[in-house]
Amino acid sequence: MPTYVYTALNEHGVNMQGAIDADSPETARALLLSRGYVPMKVKAQGAGLELGALGDILNPVKPKELILFTKQFRTLFQAGIPITQLLQVLQNQTESKKLKRVAADMAQAIVGGSTLYDAFKAHPRVFSELYCSMMRAGEASGALGDVMERLVYLLEHEHKIRSDIASAMRYPKMVVGALVIAFFVLLNMVIPKFVMIFSAAKLDLPLPTKIAIAMHHGINNYWPLLLAGLAALTVAYKWWLRTEPGRYWRDSLLLRVPIIGPVLQKSVMARFAAIFSIMQSSGVTVLDALDVLTNTIGNAAIAREFRRIQDKLKEGRGIADPLKSARFFTPLVINMVAIGEESGSLDAMLRDVARHYDEEVEYAVAGMAEAIGPILIVVLAAVVGFFALAIFMPMWDLTKMVGKH
Repeated sequence: MPTYVYTALNEHGVNMQGAIDADSPETARALLLSRGYVPMKVKAQGAGLELGALGDILNPVKPKELILFTKQFRTLFQAGIPITQLLQVLQNQTESKKLKRVAADMAQAIVGGSTLYDAFKAHPRVFSELYCSMMRAGEASGALGDVMERLVYLLEHEHKIRSDIASAMRYPKMVVGALVIAFFVLLNMVIPKFVMIFSAAKLDLPLPTKIAIAMHHGINNYWPLLLAGLAALTVAYKWWLRTEPGRYWRDSLLLRVPIIGPVLQKSVMARFAAIFSIMQSSGVTVLDALDVLTNTIGNAAIAREFRRIQDKLKEGRGIADPLKSARFFTPLVINMVAIGEESGSLDAMLRDVARHYDEEVEYAVAGMAEAIGPILIVVLAAVVGFFALAIFMPMWDLTKMVGKH
């Protein structure tokens, strides 16, 4: 069911904002009227691109800012401060301009009668579906403080995994970037000067030199077409990745790539176990937890497996048996879930799995960084060797020709 973001007046004439699920804008307005609100503006969530939304896209809230905001929210809530006053304090304390605006909007929505969950859900570019679902579970169970404690752990856990992977990939990206720049400099500035000398000597050029010359002429003569083709391919590829088949193809392929695949699989297993255990201990049903995981796991291939598991759960099966037939799930996860389900301690078993895979990800990331180094050296040697052959083989022939004369 679509979600609509609205601006409305309550019975006291106070302007409020929030989100509501409805079949159509007309149904959303009717629901608001039935609650005693006068709808001023109703639009599909994500529809339109207002200035504030554009700012959120170009300059999103940083993970560290969101973690600090959540920690402050938890601390103030546990201190017994009312929600509206709590949000006003956060508005004054946070350094992020976006979070200041969000806190002000949320306070206004809650004063107008909106639930805490609706106030969070009205800002999907700041608070993920997982974040909002956790808030809803805490609000419904009356254990919001405990749920926010788990949410802080989850946000820090995910930020750490992503930071570790980004740190491991920083050096390879720098080397590859420098390599690409060096390749084009040699091809367009060094090769042409030697080509003039070889042409004047009327040498029979070797294959590496002919390939280098062909690439140089192709770039010089057809660079507008090459750029247009590259831009078209990039746009088409990005458009395709927005489709479900495109995301599934990319994510399933990445999971099979040597070195990178095991790291991604272990990080997804850690994310799955951490999120699932926290949602289980927060009172969220297995079906609802899988529904949230499907949209937040960050991997389309595994998200498709979650949908299959959901279908089997609706038939009355437990979660352990469907997991056995699911792809990409490791034997450890399957066995621990089966033991947890049988013993009634699924959330505890999943916490153990999350801790185990946190350590596995650290080792895997370190191993990936060590393995990529030799691969980069081989690629660098291949590029240097190609240009060395392209330049020095004809130079050697030219030297022999000069020696004969």
